[in-house]
Amino acid sequence: MLPSITFLDLETTGATPLKDRITEIALVRFDGGVETARWQTLVNPQMDIPPFIQSLTGINNAMVAHAPVFSEVAGQLLAFLDGTVLAAHNVRFDHGFLKTEFKRLGITLQQKVLCTVKLSRLLYPQHFSHGIDAIVARHKIEGIARHRAMGDVEAVLRMLDDARQELGDAVVQSAAQKLMAAPVLPAHIDAGLIGELPETPGVYQFYGEQDVPLYIGKGSNVRARVLAHFSGGKATAREQRLVQEVRRFEWIPAAGDLSALLLETRLLKQQKPLYNRQLTRERQLFSWRLDPLSQPQVSLVAAGDINPSQMGRLFGTFKTRQQATEALRKIAERSQLCLRLLGLEASAGGPCAAFQLKRCKGVCCGQESPESHSLRLQQALIAHKLSLWPYPGKIGIEEYNLENDLRQIHVFEHWVYVGVADNDDDLQALRAQTTTLTFELETYKLLLKVLPQKKTRVLDLAP
Repeated sequence: MLPSITFLDLETTGATPLKDRITEIALVRFDGGVETARWQTLVNPQMDIPPFIQSLTGINNAMVAHAPVFSEVAGQLLAFLDGTVLAAHNVRFDHGFLKTEFKRLGITLQQKVLCTVKLSRLLYPQHFSHGIDAIVARHKIEGIARHRAMGDVEAVLRMLDDARQELGDAVVQSAAQKLMAAPVLPAHIDAGLIGELPETPGVYQFYGEQDVPLYIGKGSNVRARVLAHFSGGKATAREQRLVQEVRRFEWIPAAGDLSALLLETRLLKQQKPLYNRQLTRERQLFSWRLDPLSQPQVSLVAAGDINPSQMGRLFGTFKTRQQATEALRKIAERSQLCLRLLGLEASAGGPCAAFQLKRCKGVCCGQESPESHSLRLQQALIAHKLSLWPYPGKIGIEEYNLENDLRQIHVFEHWVYVGVADNDDDLQALRAQTTTLTFELETYKLLLKVLPQKKTRVLDLAP
């Protein structure tokens, strides 16, 4: 494998590094392919271990009561990790806990990592599952303490031993090197920041000379998205220019994909970065408003005049007046509606031109009642009808991320985005705030997609 690599596993009180703590550490270090150290220790988490975790791992409060706390083993752990690659099964989990624990001690852990879950997928692509249980079953591993730190390390080591025998050492090393391949960063980028990038949802921002905003992006895994920009590959000329112009970058964590998308949208409008220009152009918008008692029976409404609380009277969203007019004309032709009553033909005496061609049922010359024409018009438009707001007032959409312990509630009213709350005080302020209802098509479409999803947590904020 690699010149120096440490296989490590942690047991913890839960899944959230910011709230939970380590209860056990086990590692095996290899130098030049030879095992040179093996170490394990229980760790006092200085908090109760939940009953479910005790049942799963077999580690209870009594076992860790007299164990060293993390600060007492931190120096020894750093010595084992020094100069090595840290390998773990789902390394994001273990590395995240270690970084958090060391950060509490004022130490920034910067360690090259290798995920053995990803390594297993590369070596055994024919298999669907690559968790420890699946590996134990697949490789018929016996005699290990499952859900204990050293037992899980040994399971990974046995899987890799089998892989060397079945596939050859060169194949295993090549797969590991592929996963370890680091992006080539421009000389002016602080490589130290790469180690700080979170593997959680968020928004990242690239800046050029004199802090000119160049690009804003989002991702479920900010680290992966940022590194993808610097990986080369099949980058276009435009993407290559962007990378060369970047002088620094920063990121903002988010509680989930919706939070990242809304934050990205807001920052794009505020900063208008050079390489996002095509995404930030202001678009005009038109819709048809139905009023059966008026003449004409429909009128074109521009975006600024759309009242989101009266969406049930609006039909279609169009980028231009011409597009809206052509769409209505086609609807009229299919349904034999009168262009004159729709305002698409100048008023004159006698039947409209379409009646002569049997494309109008004659509301313009007394052959059809206005009420009948109005009903047929509503029926013809129904497929284009915009949705009414399905709630009595404001709602919140809540997202919570276990990995970064971030909770955000996004408040909406009549398809309009009101704002985001990171705490209860902010939520109450947004709940009481009087909202200027300005329709935005992107928000409307986003909510139509998000609200029906089972995973969406909707909070009723109506008074």
